[in-house]
Amino acid sequence: MGGRSEPVSAAGRLDPALLGRLPPEVGTPAYDRAALKPGIAHIGVGAFHRCHQAEYTDDLLATDFDRWGLVGINIRPPLLGQTLGRQGGLYTRLIRQNDKVEARVIGSIVRVVDSQDDAFPALEVLSSPDIGMVTMTVTEKGYCHIPSSGALDLDHPDIVHDLANPQTPRSVPGILARALELRMVSHGRPVTLLSCDNIPANGTILGNVVRTFAERRGSGLADWIEASVAFPSAMVDRIAPATTEADIDIVEGRFGYRDSAVVVGERFRQWVIENRFAGLVPRWDRVGATFVDDVTPFEHLKMRVLNGAQTTLSYLGVLGGFEHTSDAMADPVLATFVRRMLSEETLPTLMPVPGISPPAYVEQSLARLTNTAIRHRNHQIATDGSQKIAQRLLNPIRDRLAKGESIALLSVPVAGWMAYLVKASARFGRAWPVSDPFAEKIAAIADRIGADSKALTDAILAIDAVFDPALAADATFRAHVIAALEGLLSDDPMGFVGQVCAEPTDVRLKQPARSA
Repeated sequence: MGGRSEPVSAAGRLDPALLGRLPPEVGTPAYDRAALKPGIAHIGVGAFHRCHQAEYTDDLLATDFDRWGLVGINIRPPLLGQTLGRQGGLYTRLIRQNDKVEARVIGSIVRVVDSQDDAFPALEVLSSPDIGMVTMTVTEKGYCHIPSSGALDLDHPDIVHDLANPQTPRSVPGILARALELRMVSHGRPVTLLSCDNIPANGTILGNVVRTFAERRGSGLADWIEASVAFPSAMVDRIAPATTEADIDIVEGRFGYRDSAVVVGERFRQWVIENRFAGLVPRWDRVGATFVDDVTPFEHLKMRVLNGAQTTLSYLGVLGGFEHTSDAMADPVLATFVRRMLSEETLPTLMPVPGISPPAYVEQSLARLTNTAIRHRNHQIATDGSQKIAQRLLNPIRDRLAKGESIALLSVPVAGWMAYLVKASARFGRAWPVSDPFAEKIAAIADRIGADSKALTDAILAIDAVFDPALAADATFRAHVIAALEGLLSDDPMGFVGQVCAEPTDVRLKQPARSA
């Protein structure tokens, strides 16, 4: 990269011309960005991608330079051209651990594309013969699937639109199917579509929704996909909260330049990828990622432990008046509850994980959540809970019930999700704004029913897109959720959580069953 001259002044804005003038304590790309060619497209260039896959790719380019530059695509807000675009794809990744801050400029993104209003820019990139790998972080609801079954939701408004207007799609499945169709008819090169979202068997889900869409399209597309496209599953992990103005100000105040695309993360990171690809593959395994034959044990571990803890702390934290995860973890009642839930009820549902001790992973995960420098808002984590609770809470609950084991702790955050949405209704004073695909439906239920916990639970459990009917009909599950919802909607929700923690396991198991 050449030597650096004098540090940039506070008036400077991050761009390629500024790289050589940054302070020496700021890391910069260790390769020639001018020689970087695109080979990866990524859909959903939010904070997590820039703190995770783009950083791994930056590491790979520094170690083994090849054709793996990233083209970032956003099909939902925000507009990338207003931030990353005018910075030449550059941005600062901050690692924050309590009072320590570490800055590094990531250079793996070579171009950014806004495709919110028109699918054409995204389709042009995705269908290019230069692109051999497509990764995505589009959140759970981006797959337009039914969470309880994993099938494509053919009634989803965007899917209805895309099947009727396949050349101008607006959903992720529709855009990918159209891009694959363009690849098939123009050059036929194989491609890997790699989901990096927190969905169990995310590669299987992605493959299901794309193939189902392709089958509806006809024209031999489904057969070509079967022969030329791979959908590996992956587990990704790093806590990367939404960037704040304070984070942007830290870069300017400490390092003397302005960056509108700062991202913040913890030091820990992990990426486990199923070794199933089509065509050329970026060798992320050379820079810390792991290629395995079966991602499932790693998925269960991360989703049920770390993500399960985050979901639990988000809903119970909001109900208890705590703004951030670290605030909730600082509360003795919530910290005790989540540790006992994971240790007593979640861990027994896990598969053996090669090279990892699940009890040690629990302690490591809880320690990560105490990091006071990662200001992860509970309301942010609580977003789209209807798309998340199946893998994080309902699946381990189902496993426990099959063995006749207690679910007294795991059922509390399920009721917490319900209480969180119920209290956002007009009947409960619109306690806070929420973002969830089922928010309006549950608000209508709450407005109609009021504070009757049993009637609320019955109506919400009847939403079969979220709750598998067999689980919803289970008397033990229903009894626990009814009791927990009543406690969490009371005037003292944290008192209820403390009471649950204080009861012996056998009492917690038997007492609700009598009221079923």
